[in-house]
Amino acid sequence: MDYASQLKNLVKQKEFFVGFDSDGCVFDTMEIKQKECFCPAFIKHFGLQAASKYARELWQFINLYSKTRGCNRYFAIQHALRLMSEWDVFATRGIRLGGMPSLDAWLQEENKLGLPALQAKVQASKDADLTRVLAWSVEVDSRIKDMVYGIPPFPGVHESLEKLRGQADMIVVSQTPVEALRREWAEHGIDGDMRFIAGQEAGSKADHIRLGAVGKYPSRRILMVGDALGDLKAAQANEALFYPIIPGQEEASWQRFHQEAIGKFLAGAYDSAYQSGLIAEFDRALPERFSFRL
Repeated sequence: MDYASQLKNLVKQKEFFVGFDSDGCVFDTMEIKQKECFCPAFIKHFGLQAASKYARELWQFINLYSKTRGCNRYFAIQHALRLMSEWDVFATRGIRLGGMPSLDAWLQEENKLGLPALQAKVQASKDADLTRVLAWSVEVDSRIKDMVYGIPPFPGVHESLEKLRGQADMIVVSQTPVEALRREWAEHGIDGDMRFIAGQEAGSKADHIRLGAVGKYPSRRILMVGDALGDLKAAQANEALFYPIIPGQEEASWQRFHQEAIGKFLAGAYDSAYQSGLIAEFDRALPERFSFRL
């Protein structure tokens, strides 16, 4: 299915556009997904049992507690392999994975970094490293389907969507597979507020905003709401506005969004000074560099 074309053909109905990230932004699902689904499968498929404690620490830093939080799962593997090569605790335990040139090349050439694209690449190339990554990715999705349910949106989400309803065309902007997104948003009855649910199959988050909004709305009427640096970069790539859901301060962030930021946005008062203050606060919340230790 060509999700990108569907998003490109989305017809403007309202005067404003708002994109929402999902995991860690609308839903408090980042911790359970990364700790109970992604990381255990990473340890299993990459043979990291002898250094599982360190693999877990590194994985959680990349995906939860740093500026790479929220990155596409395949970039997370790339980041993890690089950091593992720099941390001696893996080599001293006999783990020397090195890099994956075929993964690096695929990440450069492919712009729809989802399971269908990876399956097609593996089928065409028979590459052993990509086959391993595919097996890991399939297991991650299976674990998420089995484990992740009953997690409602953060307090303030329902009220915010209600306030924007009738004013803005709203879509999901995520690097989660679309099947999981549809399941999670439908479970809590908020999928109907979204004009479109865009996952990794529709391209990057920047692609989602470009296809769904650019050229249809003035840039000052396009807003991205997210909890990760990738969300900010996606907004900046399209000269759109950004509102941060700050990790560790999610409820306060949603309260401010509902009580203050939405009004400013709809009134055309979401100016650069206001946004810069929010982004500075957001930037302080997450570190950039991993602290290696013995």
